[in-house]
Amino acid sequence: MDAAKLCEALMMLAFGASWPMNLIKTIRMKNPIGKSFVFLWLILLGYLAGLASKIIMREFFSPAAILIYLNTLMVATDLTLSLYYLMRVKRQEKQV
Repeated sequence: MDAAKLCEALMMLAFGASWPMNLIKTIRMKNPIGKSFVFLWLILLGYLAGLASKIIMREFFSPAAILIYLNTLMVATDLTLSLYYLMRVKRQEKQV
């Protein structure tokens, strides 16, 4: 592995370190009020662009690509859960 790929993998590892904690917080709180959905969509778009880059370069299983896959999955899961919990909170507010 060359130095550039190592640096890329380390960057993805550093970015990805925070997503499990964010996902756990979303699951525990079950209330996404105050969460920036625009931010999550932009992050997801960035990871999808990174995935497209890895596919175009045929680097399907490079360390950075694997980390991009995992990070994309975590961000998409967090966004999905946040939208679900937001709809749930709004439904509960209507019933009150």
